[in-house]
Amino acid sequence: MHNPYYLHASEVFTERGIRDNHYVLVEGGVIADICPVPKPNIRIVELGEQQLLPGFLDLHIHGREGSDIMDATRESIETISSSLAKHGVVGFLGTTVTSTWENSLAAFASVGDGFHNQPQGALVLGAYNEGLFFTEDHKGAHDEQYFLALTKENIDAIIEASKGSLKVMALAPELPDSDEIIRYLTAKGIKVMLGHTNATHQQTCNALDAGACGGVHVFNGMRGIHHRDPGCAGAVLLDEQAYCEVIADGVHLHPAILQLIYRLKDPQKIGLISDCIVAGGLNDGSYRLGMLDVTVKNGVARTNSGSLAGSTLTLDKAVDNLVKLADIPVFEAVHMASLAPAKFLGVDNSLGSISIGKRACFAIVNRKFQVQTTIIDGKVVFGNLV
Repeated sequence: MHNPYYLHASEVFTERGIRDNHYVLVEGGVIADICPVPKPNIRIVELGEQQLLPGFLDLHIHGREGSDIMDATRESIETISSSLAKHGVVGFLGTTVTSTWENSLAAFASVGDGFHNQPQGALVLGAYNEGLFFTEDHKGAHDEQYFLALTKENIDAIIEASKGSLKVMALAPELPDSDEIIRYLTAKGIKVMLGHTNATHQQTCNALDAGACGGVHVFNGMRGIHHRDPGCAGAVLLDEQAYCEVIADGVHLHPAILQLIYRLKDPQKIGLISDCIVAGGLNDGSYRLGMLDVTVKNGVARTNSGSLAGSTLTLDKAVDNLVKLADIPVFEAVHMASLAPAKFLGVDNSLGSISIGKRACFAIVNRKFQVQTTIIDGKVVFGNLV
């Protein structure tokens, strides 16, 4: 696929709308043109009734197919990368979970290695710290005995271990000195997300004012909405600039809540995440998430105490769920898994949508919204092109 070629699809989900029966020219790993009529003497790959979508970006994922970011190995990074590519994902943030300090630093180092020496499948876009700096009230699948003080020293150690790959830091804003740490991280170009927190509405607003960017898997792992206490969830939903991570598996959020989020937020401030754990792509059974045992039954992961423990979701399924469960337009649902996360991460100049000049990264799906082929920089990383 080194030579220029066209992808001809019944529907092309461009950044500006769905184009019927269009041709996308790929040249040098970049989108060179989007047109209704191709130029002569250039190979045309006919996709028939398949749809050409922008490649998905999963910015919050812990593992898949028996591998976990906390394994801190190249082999696990490769497995997760290849598994994600099967589901149309072209880039991801390797996401940690609360563990020992030693294990955490090793995991960040492993993600950093993947960031600088990319695996064969989905791209490692950086590291996401979900863990260590939370509170007990909404700890979810995080072992509180390993929680740490929110200090610049601890933050700096993580940044150094990640080898410049740390992109997102999740924390509970009610922790001491949180606003100062948020400003410190923001000045370093690291996004701060609020989660696993019992913060009040005012504490959350203060954190957002200090530079925090939004909410970790909104409604899950945070103080919810009460008519006399809007809580963390209320603050994040009402702040026009706040970014909301959404787990659209039909379990973490009721379809009516998915619709509520959609009505309250600009679609470009809603980012689908999988929050997938090691059990993704495997059978029901017993697994580990960080320092905790989890049981997966009917595809739903829970700790022994009954708390939800991540998911076994994929982003292609999440998009499909938004459309079928919450009646969200497919064009917007697709971009909640691509352009919205790209804008959040600040990589939308090259990823996240089908637009001339951007990297040729695509997910090709059939009419059942099943991924048939995934392309990164013009090269097939899953499936094939006839």
